[in-house]
Amino acid sequence: MPGTSPMLGGAKHAADAIASGLALSSFDFAEYRGSASKKKDDEPKQLAFTIVVSDSYLKVARSAVERAKAIAAGTNFARTIASRPGNEINPPALADVARQLAREVGLKYRVLDEKDMKKLGMGGILAVGAGSNRTPPRMIVLEWKGQGASGKGLGKASSRSPLAPRPSPLLVVGKAVTFDTGGISIKPAEKMGRMVFDKCGAMAVLGLMYSVAKLRLPVPVVGILSSAENHISETAYRPGDLLEMYNGVTVEVTNTDAEGRLVLGDALAWGIDTFKPRAVVDLATLTGGCVVALGHIWAGLMSNDDELAGEIARHADNAGEKVWRLPIGDEVRDLLKSDFADIVNSAGRWASPLTGGGFLSYFIPGTIDEKQKKVPWVHLDIAGVAESDKDLPVTGKGATGFGVRTLVEWATAHSQ
Repeated sequence: MPGTSPMLGGAKHAADAIASGLALSSFDFAEYRGSASKKKDDEPKQLAFTIVVSDSYLKVARSAVERAKAIAAGTNFARTIASRPGNEINPPALADVARQLAREVGLKYRVLDEKDMKKLGMGGILAVGAGSNRTPPRMIVLEWKGQGASGKGLGKASSRSPLAPRPSPLLVVGKAVTFDTGGISIKPAEKMGRMVFDKCGAMAVLGLMYSVAKLRLPVPVVGILSSAENHISETAYRPGDLLEMYNGVTVEVTNTDAEGRLVLGDALAWGIDTFKPRAVVDLATLTGGCVVALGHIWAGLMSNDDELAGEIARHADNAGEKVWRLPIGDEVRDLLKSDFADIVNSAGRWASPLTGGGFLSYFIPGTIDEKQKKVPWVHLDIAGVAESDKDLPVTGKGATGFGVRTLVEWATAHSQ
């Protein structure tokens, strides 16, 4: 905390930790508990707490508590929508949730339906969503314009004035596969019900956008929720299909359960093309291989930019969310070569978290083609940390809201 005494800084961090811990640990997803589990006197409880500080620390402590409450509310909102089952949350229903959020907190809202995506040539997300005729895919966009944004950090903009150009936004993209059967490459039946949490990357985006608006951060932020259901039917996409993505990259489908990267690839390429961001972060429950490598402890971090990777790692540490950087490069992309298209969507078991990130790198300008201007990008594979079937110290069982706090810290750093 620049310009602040160590004692004031300590009061700030203590108040933040207390408020965050209480707000996050009090979360209880009880929307679907019925008459068999509820008591007559059960009523929703409002969290109340008192932090006692001396007068000299009151202002900084109050500010820290208010900030912590806004971030925890965003995190708990993400956990709530992540926990809603597939019969309640599908792509169109998720678009409705985002629309209501935008109205509540003052975000700009836009949604692309399947007709819009077909016109734009988004072959990846359309293929994944093809197996579900009742619940077609949606590309959901939320924008926070920022207030007097300074554009600090990567891609610095000039100081704000009435005639100064608005700085380029931070772009955050999340995978929202609202239910994932694996498609024709079907998953095992065991624990398939946990696939309601395959939308947690996009839920982190929802939570971020809620918190950014509540905090009124002076930095423009765009959040994209790329949403589809991966089902089995006569219209489902198949191994051997050849797809063309939004940016013209062609893909040979080798595994229909490697669907998240198809959903994200179109969103990343279109989002970068449309909003010209200064930096991009995507989050996804992308690979089981990341869980094998890093357990339920760390999210895998891959990046084309050391500065941005360092930023996200530092802010994750400050937020109490663990990330571990994994390599990405031409050696990984060589594994994705196809005999019939530019790349395959799955290169098999070996190095699967890396090839997942390697696939996404084809949709980030300047990463493959050095003649293009590079867009700094971080990919977070949160497959092992997005939800838990065990009680955790702060978040308990179920959706954790991983990523919201890290992203808010990141956005805050770019607004100071």
